[in-house]
Amino acid sequence: MILPPIRLLCSSLLAFALVDCHSSDATDPGGTTLPPGLTLKLNPFVTTGLTNPVFLTQPLNDGRIFVVEQAGTIRLIKDGVLQTTPFLNIASRVLSGGERGLFSVAFHPQYATNHYFYVYFTTQTNGDIRIERFTATTPDVADPATSKLILTQAHSLQSNHNGGLVSFGLDGMLYAGLGDGGGGGDPYQTGQDPNALLGSLLRLDVDNGDPYVSPPSNPFFGQTNKRSEIWAKGLRNPWRYTFDAPTGLLYIADVGQNAHEEVDVAPASQGGVNYGWSVMEGLSCYNATTCTQIGLTLPVIDYATHVSGTCSVTGGYVYRGSAIPDIRGHYFYSDYCAGFLRSFRYANGVAVDQKDWGLTMSSVASFGLDIAGELYVMSANSILKVAQGT
Repeated sequence: MILPPIRLLCSSLLAFALVDCHSSDATDPGGTTLPPGLTLKLNPFVTTGLTNPVFLTQPLNDGRIFVVEQAGTIRLIKDGVLQTTPFLNIASRVLSGGERGLFSVAFHPQYATNHYFYVYFTTQTNGDIRIERFTATTPDVADPATSKLILTQAHSLQSNHNGGLVSFGLDGMLYAGLGDGGGGGDPYQTGQDPNALLGSLLRLDVDNGDPYVSPPSNPFFGQTNKRSEIWAKGLRNPWRYTFDAPTGLLYIADVGQNAHEEVDVAPASQGGVNYGWSVMEGLSCYNATTCTQIGLTLPVIDYATHVSGTCSVTGGYVYRGSAIPDIRGHYFYSDYCAGFLRSFRYANGVAVDQKDWGLTMSSVASFGLDIAGELYVMSANSILKVAQGT
């Protein structure tokens, strides 16, 4: 399972774009103030048969939900029933446990016709990060032999901070959030190194290159000693992030070091954002009494690590479903160890309507969305669905 040391690791998919495009708010896409007395609850969705689920998505409106298990499989839920046969099984190639494993899947925007999907995992042989493309040759079972390497980043068995999310953005590009490399003697400097893929959010054009090309609109494109794949820097371990189409915003939950957990928000179309690590940890200087913050984008949420059981922020999504209209436009997140459910609304550059919903879960590894924009939480070996309280 992803153990509490995930904070060392720790720190969208086509479904995100589809949800946001098809369930945009007719009034204020930024959401409105929560009404008094509103409560939420967590309904069981799948409570048996899964082992360490870490991601959930629904790319097509065909009744199938895809769930990533850390050990190296992608499972199918059809009409609410977990299927026995995995959609994809690459467990023999995945180094799993603690801060490593198979972490996410992204379905190509033209998946219905090209059947391409992309996965992010750490390798069995040496712990390297790999992003690979597979092709679904039958609707419910993908052939592992269709694997095609898109990108690899050298790591070591002593390294952590692996990031973990591969996702298609609002612009149709493939994004990937890579951690700074962490242990194994790493000095945490990759977040500020434009020549290092680690500590970055990458942006790749997988439709006009083999296996990809860097879009010319990337901030470091064509610059010497700067990686053209990079879209944003200054990240420690962006375990989960999301694009919100109605507002055009990118939310990144970046796991802190020893003192601060953070959530960052910036325009999704703005390249070259520097989120501060390792100059900053959250809103504070890291290992310094003074630091220069010029040119840095600081978080809108900063909460203390190792206080009240916290250890590692788990980022979620902006709710865009229809079942609970009063929370549309509000971003939800949790903490792996504390297991709370919290939300806020982003307005005029700050987090407002901050809310702790008084719900507690165990080992919150990730959130998920279905095609209708409804919100799920992966808690231990179960999947819970967020619903309006009574």
